[in-house]
Amino acid sequence: MTDTATPSPLSGLKVVEFTHMVMGPTVGAILASLGAQVTRVEPIGGDRTRDLRGSGAGYFPMYNRHKSSICLDLKHPSGKKVARELIEDADILVENYRPGAMDRLGLGYEDCSASNSRLIYSSQKGFLPGPYENRTALDEVAQMMGGLAYMTGPPGQPLRAGASVIDVTGGMFGVIGILAAVEERHRTGKGQKVQSSLFETTAYLVGQHMAQLAVTGASAKPMPVRVSAWAIYDVFETKDEPLFIGIVTDALWKKFCDIFDFEELWSDGSLRENNARVAARGKIMQQVCAIMKTMTKAEIIAKLDGTGIPFAPISKPDDLFNDPHLIASGALEKVNMPDGTQTALPALPIEMDGQLVARDASLSTASANAAQILTELGYSEEGIKELVADGATQIDQ
Repeated sequence: MTDTATPSPLSGLKVVEFTHMVMGPTVGAILASLGAQVTRVEPIGGDRTRDLRGSGAGYFPMYNRHKSSICLDLKHPSGKKVARELIEDADILVENYRPGAMDRLGLGYEDCSASNSRLIYSSQKGFLPGPYENRTALDEVAQMMGGLAYMTGPPGQPLRAGASVIDVTGGMFGVIGILAAVEERHRTGKGQKVQSSLFETTAYLVGQHMAQLAVTGASAKPMPVRVSAWAIYDVFETKDEPLFIGIVTDALWKKFCDIFDFEELWSDGSLRENNARVAARGKIMQQVCAIMKTMTKAEIIAKLDGTGIPFAPISKPDDLFNDPHLIASGALEKVNMPDGTQTALPALPIEMDGQLVARDASLSTASANAAQILTELGYSEEGIKELVADGATQIDQ
């Protein structure tokens, strides 16, 4: 599943994946994008995530590229036997089933490591071991419990972030743990169990706000009403469309005043340092907002582009398909969908040796690679037919 024309640092590593939704598939997606051979084990009929609609419709194509697929009935003795053979041949196992589910199937860490001592067994859960570990968690549950929703919405109106940030970040921490375990295996020859979780991931992300209390003695306020660290760090109304501008250093403040002819503000020597500007934010914003409303977004961008001053138009996800930078940098990879259509989706945002880790992909249909996978495990054509007839697997034609 790898393209030798692009960086493949994990080429040669075999991954078997028992996952659904976002967090677990993210782990496999990152490993696959880095060149690992990833085999998804799906239930008969395919992962139900394939058919989600609404806000979940993009989960499967985004987080399951560059992977092979085989459908197995893990409760069928023959289906479980194939799964065990895949695991015994693997370097890494990734799973995000409910706590205890893999153990009940006889595919828990203790069972699998007994026959493959080099196996790195990566579990993605709602919570790490502790009082909450058997609770069912979702990205939104973790955001609510972990303080992120409180910080995102206005006071009294907790609001989840606009993407599955905890699922994806939790998956990233899973990959970090896996790669650390791979490095340790180089020294010890042994695998281990690695876990990442939604709740603890959220706590890590809001840690800056916890530390704020330790530093200032005051609790962090939700972001919409926070006291910003900078006087200008806002979305401004223009003649047409809004624009974000952030002035985060004293040098940028001088440059900003020069560009927009804020002579009065610059001549006020008491505003030359950041903390003084924060104290005088009301005065500063009144003048800045008035000027911004007299120009179009394009006119302001023309003044700011190339100056080093942070700015950003307010884009929708749809706008990224035609973003000139993403297109020019190759950060969107072509993806062939199961229905024959083609789209472009963000590649792994990593450059190695001067080249992005990006390659065109085809999204496998459910069990599309079953025959090849079983053949590589040593099954004859007749043996494969018997597995299909028994209902242990299926072959996607």
